[in-house]
Amino acid sequence: MSRRIASSTAAVVSQAESDIRGQLGDHDLDFTAMSAVSNIYRTGSAVRNHMERSVLSAYDLSWVAFTVLWVLWIWGEQESGHVAAEAGVTKGTLTGVVKTLTNRRLVRRVPHAHDGRRVSLALTRSGTRLIEELFPEFNRHETLAVGALSNAEQRELARLLRLVLAHISDVDAPLGDVSR
Repeated sequence: MSRRIASSTAAVVSQAESDIRGQLGDHDLDFTAMSAVSNIYRTGSAVRNHMERSVLSAYDLSWVAFTVLWVLWIWGEQESGHVAAEAGVTKGTLTGVVKTLTNRRLVRRVPHAHDGRRVSLALTRSGTRLIEELFPEFNRHETLAVGALSNAEQRELARLLRLVLAHISDVDAPLGDVSR
């Protein structure tokens, strides 16, 4: 069986979406929403896989490890819980990534002054050098990833994805969460 929904060819994906509607058409489903969410997921996965293969593998970094380095580079020392949230991973997943980055002397743990259970993370000089070397290449591949779109289309895509993100964040917000 050939790849259908996982294809990178627009015509094949469109046919797969049509096949899905044909198979599930007797159900009361929102196929437009299904297609939009499916394409968000597949595109995000494809971009992540491309970045890991084409850029990050040369530095022996996973997507999450890169994201941790990037967050610390942009915003400086952060509590580990904040880094986990920014990287989109659990604290448990972050623990393993930080262990690897610490062993490579790219990140250091900074104990909290008053609470021994809390720890912050910071880049080492080696970590800073690595992300400063790596990021221009990463950005070249970001440009490559959206190269089929005009600058205006890229801005519109970013705007629309921020709307989806804000909406799903609102939907997921617990009742009574006053921080939103």
